[in-house]
Parts: sequence; C-alpha cells; structure tokens
Amino acid sequence: MSDIENIKQEIEQKIAGAEDIKTLEDIRVAALGKKGQVTEVLKTLGSLPMEERIALGKKVNTVKAELEQCLAAKKADLEKKLLDEKLKQEVVDVTLPCRPETQGRIHPVSKVYEEIVAIFAQMGFDVAEGPDIEDQFHNFNALNMPPNHPARQMQDTFYINNQPDKEFDMDAAYVVRTHTSGVQIRTMEKKRPPIRIIAPGRTYRSDYDATHTPMFHQFEGLVIDKHTTLADLKGCLYDFMKAFFEVDELPIRFRPSYFPFTEPSAEVDIGCLKTKTDLIIGAGTDWLEVLGCGMVHPNVLRAGGIDPDEYQGFAFGAGIDRLAMLKYGIPDLRTFFESDIRWIKHYGFLPLDFSSMTSGLSNNGGLAR
Repeated sequence: MSDIENIKQEIEQKIAGAEDIKTLEDIRVAALGKKGQVTEVLKTLGSLPMEERIALGKKVNTVKAELEQCLAAKKADLEKKLLDEKLKQEVVDVTLPCRPETQGRIHPVSKVYEEIVAIFAQMGFDVAEGPDIEDQFHNFNALNMPPNHPARQMQDTFYINNQPDKEFDMDAAYVVRTHTSGVQIRTMEKKRPPIRIIAPGRTYRSDYDATHTPMFHQFEGLVIDKHTTLADLKGCLYDFMKAFFEVDELPIRFRPSYFPFTEPSAEVDIGCLKTKTDLIIGAGTDWLEVLGCGMVHPNVLRAGGIDPDEYQGFAFGAGIDRLAMLKYGIPDLRTFFESDIRWIKHYGFLPLDFSSMTSGLSNNGGLAR
C-alpha cells in the first residue's frame, strides 16, 4: 500500500511542476500508460492473495482516478495560460483609424443607382422590384413581343429548363430576365392606377464586348393615369437628364423609334462634344443616345389588367452601367466586373458620399481618386 501512495505523491509533484502541455502528456503516459508506474502495480495483483488483491485493487483504482482528475485540472490551467498569452500577442487596438489604402469604396453602379432613385423619389416615384428568373408571359408575351420576335432567340436570351424531367421545351422554359419590364406588368397586375414607379435591377443577355456584358443593370419607369400624355413623358425625362448629369443647359432631343411595348416610341439623345480622348456632356454639336421611351401600348395595358380606354401611360428605360460610364468617364464596361482594387480606388466613391437632391448627387464629383 505504501508503494502506491509514494507513487501517487511523486506523480502529483511532477504534475504540479509541469510548465507546458507536452510535459504534462509525458507525465500522464509515464504514470497511466501501458507501461506506466500505476499500470505496473496493477499487473502485480494476480500474484497476491484474494484479500490483499481486493484491497490493493481498490486503492490503485482510487489513485488512478485522483491522478486523472489532477491531470485534467492541470491541463485546463495550462491551456488557459496558453490562450491568455496568445491573446496578448494577437491583440488589436480597435481604436486606431483605418489605413487610407484599406478603406472601402462605393462602386460607380451603386452610386448611380442611388442617384437615380434620389431623383425619381423627388418626383414621387416608388421603387418596385421583381424576380430575376421570369416566365415568358411577363418577360415577353405581356409586353407585346410575339413568339418570332428577334429578342426571344436563344443566341440573345438565357433560357432555363423548368421541367428537368422532360425534354427541353423553349416555349415553356423560364428565362433569366432580359429587362426589368416584367416588373411593370407585375405592378399593373397587383396595383390599380394611378401608378408611378421605377424598376431598377440586374438584367441578363447573351452579349459581351466593351459596351455589353452578360449581366448588366437597368432601370425602367412607368406612369399610368387617366390624363398622362407624351408631354408629361418629355417633361419627366428633361428634368431627370438635367438633374442626373448636373448640367443646367443640357440639349436633349427625341427621335422617333420602335419598341413593341410602346406606341408612339422614341429614343432620347443628349448633346455632347466628342473628341479622340474626351466626351463632354452638354457642349458641342454631337449627340449621344441614352435611353428609350414611349407611350404604353394598349396591348400591354390589357395584359396588365388595365382598361386602355380609361387609362394611358408612358414608360422609359436605360442602362445604369451605361449612364455610369457616360457621367464618370469610364471607357470599358467589362472593367466594372473585374474586381481590380486599383480600378475601384480610382472610380469608386467614399462610403459617406450619400446622394440626395439637397446635398448633391455626386457631391461635386466626389470620386475617390
């Protein structure tokens, strides 16, 4: 009995003096491992008389349990000390200011999105949203686009098979929306006139070059009332263009055009000066197309559940990415999506440069260059 007590005291002293986890583990193996001191005592039980064997067995098991508790307590203490030392070494002073080079920037598309919303909110427009995955009724049929319309061809539109257990049927397939016009139809279906909304969001088409990408951003506007006229459309877009480009004397012209969902239809140009290196908005004798518009076609009103004999309206749409390129002098649309930190440092905006009609849209050209 005295031997096991001596072994216990010896091991407890070693445990108390352990200074790291590895040393403690070596002590555990030396004491309780397959060839440990306590294990060797257990191996002698078979040679003892029955009474001594029972008494010594109980004592050894008690010592083993006490040593395991002692080891666990010491291990927890060492791990706590190790964690405290690590935290001291890795401490971060959160009161220090960020380094200028690590500050985030607002993407030009996000900035222009804010500017557009700010302008039309001042005019009383609501912001409407819809799904990116659209059925063909809302994306094409309700917009007066027949099955043979060029925009519905597979080389221009991304189709999604919504019946994976069946052979692909182009007529029944869903599409990744090619414009946000479907939001206009959904708004007409659930809201009665008067309607005054803009519908910004992502759109998708099979195209990729310096001025086109497979995914881009677009906004569209819709106004429906009993006495809405083409003059209202022109006045609305005049005010928007002048506010957005922040040019008081901005030449604007309307050219007749064709869109299946509006009649009459027009494209809007703004005056500019084009040189080999610069594009100056509002000066010169050149013209630049910026958006399309028109009076909502009666068939589109009917598709949205609105009586064209009682109501009429106008709609317009433009690319947010293209407007950002024009306003802030960005030459290539593809760089919008390349995640180059040098590009965002040059063209991006400071996070607190909010856009509003009172403090200014672009904060006097607040590019973080």
